[in-house]
Amino acid sequence: MENLNFVKNGVLRLPPGFRFHPTDEELVVQYLKRKVQSFPLPASIIPEVEVCKHDPWELPGDSVQERFFFSTKEVKYPNGNRSNRATLSGYWKATGLDKQIVTSKNNQVVGMKKTLVFYRGKPPNGSRTDWIMHEYRLAAPQPKNPTQGTENWVICRIFLKKRGSNVNKNDEEEKDRETVAIITDCKSVDSKPVFYDFMAASKKRRTDLNLMPVSSSSGSSGITVDACSYDEHEENSSNVDDVSKLRKKRSS
Repeated sequence: MENLNFVKNGVLRLPPGFRFHPTDEELVVQYLKRKVQSFPLPASIIPEVEVCKHDPWELPGDSVQERFFFSTKEVKYPNGNRSNRATLSGYWKATGLDKQIVTSKNNQVVGMKKTLVFYRGKPPNGSRTDWIMHEYRLAAPQPKNPTQGTENWVICRIFLKKRGSNVNKNDEEEKDRETVAIITDCKSVDSKPVFYDFMAASKKRRTDLNLMPVSSSSGSSGITVDACSYDEHEENSSNVDDVSKLRKKRSS
């Protein structure tokens, strides 16, 4: 297998149109395992850098894109297994549980992935940043190779988390929740049928008409039309009497 070298001066340089987007399985099986066993790599595409000796923004490569590095784990105490992840300006702090990396063919566990967040300052009072690191290691210790040395290799994937995408995502989720709430309210209203008793309303109107007084002398203020008709009749009667009196007077 021809070993292609795309690393120049510690920086990954790919031809135009090429991107390096390996899966977790490919990183562990094709690159990390071969590195630990001193086997040839598919391509010299991951540089060797002591990650914890640099701040994340000072590592080689474009800080806007995710970067991959072969690095060695430095033991914090001589008699312990705890790693020293302190840098010049801060430290890397592990978060969450380690994730198992399994093969797609037989679901065999081949590696572990640890997620770390970079903090500025000194622990435990450091300030959290948006720098994230995924640290890949082999699941089981590999047999020592005489030509290998004593390095404990890991692969570090470092990137800067974008806040804008998370804000937009939260806004969309909030809108979705509001939409679901509106639909739920509409369904709850529609689920309660309303019945109108038109016969009862008709009976009520008939009862009201039967209770209305017929006599024009009633003092009820609700019978406005009948009172006006009665007044008009009286006025017409008085006018007829006046005309008849005037005729009698002229004839005499």
